[in-house]
Amino acid sequence: MSKLVPPHGGKGLVCCLLEGAEREAELKKAAGLKQLEISARAKGDLIMMGIGGFSPLNGFMGKADWKGVCESFTMADGTFWPVPVTLDAEKAFADGVAVGEEIALVRKGEVFATMTVTEKFEMSEEDKKWECYQVFKGEGADSADDKFWEVALADHPGVQMVMAQKEVNLAGPVKVLSEGEYPTEYKGVYLRPAEVRAMFEERGWANVAALQLRNPMHRSHEFLAKIAIEVCDGVLIHSLIGNLKPGDIPADVRVKAIDCLVEHYFVKENVIQAGYPLDMRYAGPREGLLHATFRQNYGVNNMLIGRDHAGVGDFYGLFEAQTIFDKIPTPADSGKALLCKPMKIDWTFYCYKCDGMASLRTCPHTKEDRVILSGTKLRKALSEGAEIVPHFGRDEVLDILRAYYEGLTEKVEVKMQGAASGAAM
Repeated sequence: MSKLVPPHGGKGLVCCLLEGAEREAELKKAAGLKQLEISARAKGDLIMMGIGGFSPLNGFMGKADWKGVCESFTMADGTFWPVPVTLDAEKAFADGVAVGEEIALVRKGEVFATMTVTEKFEMSEEDKKWECYQVFKGEGADSADDKFWEVALADHPGVQMVMAQKEVNLAGPVKVLSEGEYPTEYKGVYLRPAEVRAMFEERGWANVAALQLRNPMHRSHEFLAKIAIEVCDGVLIHSLIGNLKPGDIPADVRVKAIDCLVEHYFVKENVIQAGYPLDMRYAGPREGLLHATFRQNYGVNNMLIGRDHAGVGDFYGLFEAQTIFDKIPTPADSGKALLCKPMKIDWTFYCYKCDGMASLRTCPHTKEDRVILSGTKLRKALSEGAEIVPHFGRDEVLDILRAYYEGLTEKVEVKMQGAASGAAM
């Protein structure tokens, strides 16, 4: 019997991906169905439902699940879930589809899934705004604060994505027919939950931590991973390989940089690198909860949560992604509760006087003695060709990143926020 944490939701890995003859038959049927062009976000959600990463979900959420998740972190059946997983469609398309009808879900000419439509519900501008407030707000945000909405609509990519969604949400179970480009473009890195679990079992791991990455690993990331290795059986360095916002570093460059870092600075037997196919939702603390939820499906029971985890600009407090774990409901049925726990780490940095990596809990020195590390700060310096201060990153990794930026034909603008600059320290 496995010693790993069970998949979320109490139903094992719920995998909606069809393969072999069953897939071919469904693809043939899909050619005769009405086709809905889906977003990049929905494509990633489908793939995660296909491989079991979003267990126990087997399709896009209906209104009761959407409302429960937004309002109280739980679906209609009481299962914990932190962010809505919905599928939007233009009203004209939705009006032409009957409840009970099957449709094909298509992205840029490729059929990714079929779906049986079990529900349709309209999303007014006020509904979208309500969802944004529930999901993207920081502590102390006021839904009636016009300034909050003015700033959010201008600068918060997650809010912008929701407000741009079409007028109707379609719900229903899916049959997933493609994993897109990930198995070929990220061979050996893109891994299904069952594959990662098998690797943990083979190594005898039961107590596993995950490090979430959407930036190349700098010294703070390395330090977090090594803290976890000291107290766990091993660490999964798990990178987002779906779409990011403009200015972020592409997945293939980040994977190459992580490979280099693991090769030279880790005991390889204690680390597994993998990637997952989602787009960022930029949901801040709620996204931290999502990271823990689907990591549980990969067999992870500890989610590393550091400073400004999944943060966006200055919308969230530095440790809101940690404290939100203390506020979520605990369903009576343990199978419906979140079992992956946060491994909360304080603000980390390099300290010249400590002569090494440290945190606010261990370093007694001043801000002037510290090298403040952040992915945003690193990207800004690289994009401007500025000198990287000593101890910010490993030389081998910085060489890879400099080569990427030198190869760009257009300059990338990177905005600095207070947390990344160290202003709040």
